[in-house]
Amino acid sequence: MENDLVDILVTTFNTEIKYLTKQIDSLLCQTYQNIKIYISDDASNDIRVKEVLIDYEKKDKRINIFLQEKNVGFVKNFEFLLKQSTAPYIMFCDHDDIWDKDKVKISLEQLKSKNVDMVYCDAMQIDSEDNLTQKSYMKYKNLPILDGKNKKILFARHTILGCTQLITKNVKEKMIPFQKDVIAHDWLSVVIANQEKGISYIPKPLLKYRLHLSNIYGGRQLDKNIEKWKNQNGSTYQDYLAYRKYVINNSYKDGAKMALDYTIKSENIEIINKILNYYENIEKSKFINFNILSYFRFLYAKGLRKRIFKEIVLFHFPCFRIFYF
Repeated sequence: MENDLVDILVTTFNTEIKYLTKQIDSLLCQTYQNIKIYISDDASNDIRVKEVLIDYEKKDKRINIFLQEKNVGFVKNFEFLLKQSTAPYIMFCDHDDIWDKDKVKISLEQLKSKNVDMVYCDAMQIDSEDNLTQKSYMKYKNLPILDGKNKKILFARHTILGCTQLITKNVKEKMIPFQKDVIAHDWLSVVIANQEKGISYIPKPLLKYRLHLSNIYGGRQLDKNIEKWKNQNGSTYQDYLAYRKYVINNSYKDGAKMALDYTIKSENIEIINKILNYYENIEKSKFINFNILSYFRFLYAKGLRKRIFKEIVLFHFPCFRIFYF
C-alpha cells in the first residue's frame, strides 16, 4: 500500500501562523509517508504566510507551494489544486486543523478494503486555543452515518466535511473543471462518489477540527447560527424569514442545483428535480407548509436526531419561530 501516492490539498488565506504550522506539521508527521502536499495561498495580505510556506517547501521535498496573484476564493482555489494533483488518491485539508498521525493510513486502508470512491471520518472539535469542545463532530451536529451509493439525501444536503474525506482520482477527474454552480468542492466530491462506487464511513475521529468565533458555518449548531444572524441583521419576524430564505438557498437548494449539473443517470436527475421543487415550494411559504412528507423523503436519515425537529420548524412551520426568534 505504501506505493500508492496520496495528494493532500491545502488552501490558505491570511492564516494565523501558529495554526498553519500546527496543521502542516501534523501532515508531515503522518505514519503513511508516501504523500505530496500541495498548498495554494489565496493572495494573503499577511506576507508572513507566504514566507512560512516557502520555508516549509525548502525543508521538505513533498511540499509544493503555489502563490495566487489575486484572491480567487476557496472554491476556485481548491479547483486549482485538483488540477495540479496527479496521484490516484486525494485528500482535502483545512489550513488550521490538526490531523491524527494515522489519518492517511487508516483512510486509505478503509477505501481499499471497502472498494469505494470515498471514505470519510469523524472529527473532534477544538477552539482557537486548542481546547477540546466536542469529542464527536458527527454527534454534535446530529449528522447521519452514510455508507453506500445513490443516496437521495446526499443530493439534498451537505453532510460530509472536506477535511474528513479521501477520494479517488476517478472522482477528481469528474469534478474538474468546475461548472458555474459549484458552491463547495467537498459537497461536489460527495455527489460524484455517491453516483460512482460509493462512500464508506470511518467511525473514529481522525483530526481536530478547529472552530473560530468568526466562522460563518463550520461546526456551529443551528441555534447558534440563528443567534449570529440576529446579532448582525435584526430579530424581527421578517429578519427571521430573510435568514430562512438565505439558509434554504445557500445551504440546501444551491447544492441540489450543483448536483444536477453533475448528474447523468435519468433516475437521479428526476430525484434532484423533485428535491429542487420541494425547496422552491417551502421557500415560498411564509407561515406553514404541510408537505412534511417530502422532508422525510429527501432529507431524513437515521442519526439526525434533534436536527429533524429544528429543520421541520425551519422549513414547514416558520410561524412558530415568532415566539422565540
